Amino acid sequence: MRIRETAWTPATRTAPDPDLPDRAAVLADLLRGRRATVLTGAGISTPSGIPDYRGPDSPARTPMTFQQFVGDPAFRRHYWARNHLGWRHMEAARPNAAHALLADWERRGIVAGVITQNVDLLHLKAGSRRLVDLHGSYAVVTCLDCGLRQSRWALHEDLDRLNPGFAEKVATRGAIEVAPDADAVLADTADFRMVDCRRCSGVLKPDIVYFGENVPAARVQEANALVDGSDLVVVVGSSLTVRSGYRFVRRAVTTGIPVAVVNRGHTRAHDEATLTVDGDCVEVLTLVDRALHAGSRGRPTGTGGTMQG
Repeated sequence: MRIRETAWTPATRTAPDPDLPDRAAVLADLLRGRRATVLTGAGISTPSGIPDYRGPDSPARTPMTFQQFVGDPAFRRHYWARNHLGWRHMEAARPNAAHALLADWERRGIVAGVITQNVDLLHLKAGSRRLVDLHGSYAVVTCLDCGLRQSRWALHEDLDRLNPGFAEKVATRGAIEVAPDADAVLADTADFRMVDCRRCSGVLKPDIVYFGENVPAARVQEANALVDGSDLVVVVGSSLTVRSGYRFVRRAVTTGIPVAVVNRGHTRAHDEATLTVDGDCVEVLTLVDRALHAGSRGRPTGTGGTMQG
């Protein structure tokens, strides 16, 4: 189940590690000769213009829960009004260098696959192939009653017909703040008209795992298989506050698989990690890639064991 351990308040600001190149070289040593599973979070996508929930510069947020969505038509209308604006921002986003590097490492056999907590599809756009979208994606809509699945583009056309000029009207009220789950922050959505399932008139919901909702068992099994078949788990851009992602770190630790963490700020896995790197995902992965190409340069493999922040 996707559960928030704490309220979504901004994380404490930390200073990046002063020895980033050294720590990146240690991570390169850990990767060399191993097959890694990478677990990513919102921090890898912020350079692509998609906000996160807990970054130091993020506003406090209260994401909609599954129970609110299914239990109250007003909440559903509010969500779809926001999503009608925000999903296009996510659709337009493009992968950054960190996404591209992970895809390249998969092609080179360094990375076995990626488990992502993000719904932005940027790993897919970058070329990652063995990919578990743990929390779903913004691009698909499903009916909670009959199970019909459809493209978000198709629903967009229906919503546009029912709500002509909605985006332009909202824009006249001020800047639109985009939120992390493919929606936008709006105050007034009372006049927004919703769309029901075209087949059964049931309730439509994005194929996104809401807080309070279970991650589909098949996705968990696929992610577990990735972890179990790997020699290393690397967390990139996640504080691991949400249990649905943290469970894979616990699975690795309890089975003796080393864990490395690349993130801006402290994470839930810091005390369990072989290596922690406090730095920007793009900068750190770029440094790691350079170290991988350059070779070990005499650095003994496994020196990452004591490099915790």
